[in-house]
Amino acid sequence: VQLQASGGGLVQPGGSLRLSCAVSGGTFSSYNMAWFRRAPGKEREFVAAIKRNGGYTAYMDSVKGRFTISRDNAKTSVFLQMNSLKPEDTAVYYCAATSTIWMYARNQEHYALWGHGTLVTVSS
Repeated sequence: VQLQASGGGLVQPGGSLRLSCAVSGGTFSSYNMAWFRRAPGKEREFVAAIKRNGGYTAYMDSVKGRFTISRDNAKTSVFLQMNSLKPEDTAVYYCAATSTIWMYARNQEHYALWGHGTLVTVSS
């Protein structure tokens, strides 16, 4: 199974970006999907997750109302729409997949499949 993240780049504060993660191999519809990020000098942290059927989502508090996670099972892809970006959102963003239950959606140790990451820089 391979996860390929894309869509990162340089954006000004208040701007928007849409990250995509294409998943090949495996059974995409069986995975809960998530985005994590690692800011410079910090540990990797949970950003957002979406359940297998797309019926449930979860977000870290600091991105609620600004970020939206979605998925397209037909296209085996997950997306992260990021609006009203702030400098503190600067990080490498990783998509990840897990077959474990939704209760562990925020726990990165339960994600066995990871993409290589895409860099998001928010700066004027």
